[in-house]
Amino acid sequence: MFPVILIVDDETTILQSLSGILSDEGYEVLTASNGYEGLKIIEEESPDLVLLDIWMPGMDGIETLREIKRTTPFLQVVIISGHGTIETAVKATKLGGYDFIEKPLSIEKVIVTINNALNFKRLEEENRYLRKKTLEKYSITGNSRPIEALKKEIAVASPTNAWILISGENGTGKELVARTIHQMSNRSKKALIEVNCAAIPDELIESELFGHEKGAFTGATNRKRGKFEEADGGTIFLDEIGDMSLKTQAKILRILQEQKFERVGGSRTLNVDVRVIAATNKDLQREITKGTFREDLYYRVNVIPIEVPPLRERTEDISLLVETFLKDFAQQGDCGEKRMTERAIDVLKAYPWPGNVRELKNLVERLAIMTDSETIDVEDLPASYTKHRPAAVEADFLSEDSFKEAKKKFEKKYLMQKLSENAFNVSQTADRIGLERSHLHKKIKAYEIKLSQ
Repeated sequence: MFPVILIVDDETTILQSLSGILSDEGYEVLTASNGYEGLKIIEEESPDLVLLDIWMPGMDGIETLREIKRTTPFLQVVIISGHGTIETAVKATKLGGYDFIEKPLSIEKVIVTINNALNFKRLEEENRYLRKKTLEKYSITGNSRPIEALKKEIAVASPTNAWILISGENGTGKELVARTIHQMSNRSKKALIEVNCAAIPDELIESELFGHEKGAFTGATNRKRGKFEEADGGTIFLDEIGDMSLKTQAKILRILQEQKFERVGGSRTLNVDVRVIAATNKDLQREITKGTFREDLYYRVNVIPIEVPPLRERTEDISLLVETFLKDFAQQGDCGEKRMTERAIDVLKAYPWPGNVRELKNLVERLAIMTDSETIDVEDLPASYTKHRPAAVEADFLSEDSFKEAKKKFEKKYLMQKLSENAFNVSQTADRIGLERSHLHKKIKAYEIKLSQ
């Protein structure tokens, strides 16, 4: 499909000559003799690029450009003019014009500029697509009331430059929330730099955060940029901020307040523009009371507090999370496409989930790999997850119309439970339930019960 070029110029000779040349180059060409006509064609035909004259009667090129960028901001516009000035060129560029070409037109320059503008348009489209995919990757999965409230908080906070403190238990997805906020912010084109505050020793904190000059200390053989310098213009994510020592907190507070620092061994002051997102699994107000966290640092980072709910408070999301994880593992090639039964989901909903979403993801990956069948059922779940199974799941054999099928279901569940209670030791289980070991083995084989959970 050939690119569509719209030429907007009040000079008939320009329209005719450019149309002929561009058509010969393989472009589909549309023409308009004024800004109003050009805007109408843009609305109806959606061209790939516009060649726009500046000096036209009625609505001039600058007004037309301003309106184009208001209604179709990603449309590439090349300005052409016989009365070009630096001031006009600068104004057109600030309004979003891709380039400025003076008349009389050099056909070679026009062709090169059009090709460059179309390539730039293609790259912008790819970037928008990749950003959309990144947003999808870091989207918060779930439709429960707590998650809907969390999504609203993220949507409101993300476009601002306000600092954010994310709190929540281990495994709830605090890093995912931080990445989502960054991707939805105006800083998304810059870096998100993560700092694991619990993992950096006090003696290395200054070098890690502020960088160092060559020769600043033994082993400093090269200049190193610090985390804050790498995050300039973007976002720095201070993960597990509650695990920092008081000494480290004091050093962090200074740069957070001033947004300026010197590299270790350096004398030049560096200024940075950094948005701060912090996360913790601790109750920082309790830590302040205990004297292990600075109150001034707490109020500095806690401009917008966001609480990530634990999985036990959003169990209605478990079905969607399981489906998402199974699909991801299948796409990665770790296993074939699999599904989990509603009975198994109901059992998982009754489990307290101390490890939250991270624990659920690990369990689903394990089941996807280790379960031979395409369907994951209650019997495939490890014993530790079935202790909390609801009564409706326990007695599902009662729903069977056939006595024979109900008996089979009951027997399988009973044997699974007793094997689990005896660490899947067949001899011990057989002795406890009063069956011959060989008879129990036959039952295990008949019901395809796995002896390792």
